Amino acid sequence: MEKLLFQENRSLKDLCTFGIGGMARYYMEVRSVQEMQHALQTCLEKRLPYFILGKGSNCLFDDHGINGVVILNKIDFLKKISDQIFHVGAGYSFSLLGTQTARQGLSGLEFAAGIPGTVGGAVYMNAGANGHETCESLISVDFLDEEGGLHLLKKDEIEFSYRTSSFQGMPGAIVGATFALTPFQEARAKQLEIISYRKKTQPYNQMSAGCVFRNPVCGHAGALIEQSGLKGISVGDAKVSELHANFIVNSNSASSEDVLALIALIKQQVYQKTGIKLESEVRYISF
Repeated sequence: MEKLLFQENRSLKDLCTFGIGGMARYYMEVRSVQEMQHALQTCLEKRLPYFILGKGSNCLFDDHGINGVVILNKIDFLKKISDQIFHVGAGYSFSLLGTQTARQGLSGLEFAAGIPGTVGGAVYMNAGANGHETCESLISVDFLDEEGGLHLLKKDEIEFSYRTSSFQGMPGAIVGATFALTPFQEARAKQLEIISYRKKTQPYNQMSAGCVFRNPVCGHAGALIEQSGLKGISVGDAKVSELHANFIVNSNSASSEDVLALIALIKQQVYQKTGIKLESEVRYISF
C-alpha cells in the first residue's frame, strides 16, 4: 500500500455521526478528482473492497470494522458558473451549500441546511426534507467508475426516487455535482424556519444517523413507531429518541448489534400493531 495515501487500522467511530464502529483495515482521504482516480485504481489492482465516505451521517458501521479500504471524500470545491448555477465537489458540506445559496436569495436547497452530509452523499441518497429532494435542483453529476474513468451524467440519465438513486448500484464514486437554483428573496427566511422547526423536533445534540426508516406511502414512520408505544425504548445503549421516534440515538456506547436489534424490534412491533412493514434507510456496512 502507498504509505503517503493509506493509513492502517483507523477507528470508524470518529468518522460517523452515530459514533459506532470498529476499525477500518485501511483508510485514506482524497482531496481531488485525480486522487480519487488513483484510490479507485489502486483498490481495483489490489482487489481491495472499498467504501466511499462523506460525513458518515447515514451509516452504521459494524463493530468488527471494515476489512477493506474506507475512502473519505474531501473533494470540496465550489465554483459559481453563473448567478444561479453552481458546480460543487462531492465532499462539500451540503448544509453549508444550502445556507450559502439561500443567503444569496436563491431557492432550491433551503432544506439542506442542518442536514449533516456531503453533496455526494445527498446525491447518492437523493436526500430530502420538507417536501423537497436533492434531485429537483440537479443538472448533472460527475462520476468516476472504479477504473478511474470520468463520466458527466445528466439528470435525465440518472434514476432518482424516494431516498434512492441509481448510484447505489454503480461501483465507483461521485466526485461533483452541478445545481441550478431559482431567485427567491425569502429563501433565507424560509430556511431559518426549517432549521428552527428541526431543532425543536429532532435530537440534534445526540449521536444518531438521522431518520432510521423511510416514510411508508400511508404515513410517517415516526408517528407509526410512536403509536406502537416504542418511543424511548432501548436495546443496550441504542434508544428510540423521545423527541422524534424515527431517530435511534447512541445514548452512551451503543454497539452496531444494539442498533440492529432495536431496528428489528421496531419493525416487528410496528408490523404487529399496524400491519405496515417499515424499511430502514440507514446504510449498514458489514465487516
